[in-house]
Amino acid sequence: MGARLSGPSGQGGRTIEQNADINVTPFVDIMLVLLIIFMVAAPLATVSLKLDLPPPIDSVAPKEPVYVTVQTSGALFIADRATTLETLAADVCAAVGGAACTDERIFVRAQPDVTYDRFMTVMNDLQAHGFHQVGLLNEDID
Repeated sequence: MGARLSGPSGQGGRTIEQNADINVTPFVDIMLVLLIIFMVAAPLATVSLKLDLPPPIDSVAPKEPVYVTVQTSGALFIADRATTLETLAADVCAAVGGAACTDERIFVRAQPDVTYDRFMTVMNDLQAHGFHQVGLLNEDID
């Protein structure tokens, strides 16, 4: 509520009258500031993440994963079958099955004493033959 000083009437030419009008200017200013804050903050509240969700369980039977094992001696195994570096890609495709064998995920595990260059030779060979979805497995050593 505000007060208004009026012209020469009454005591000494000045009287104080009450003004019952609401001053909405500060209210409008605050509302505009809040509107701007919400307009700026709304796009930041939406987060989009790309997720590769698995297919529904009842529509597709899960496949057995293919494990490539690198041993300390340099021998390579796919599951329990021995293979060589030259035939690794063909043997992995045979183990995965299907025409698009390079689209399937392959798991590579190595024994603890395998040298880094031997392991990377296997990884580079898989990548050179189009296997880009490779998972690395680690086993805890007690």
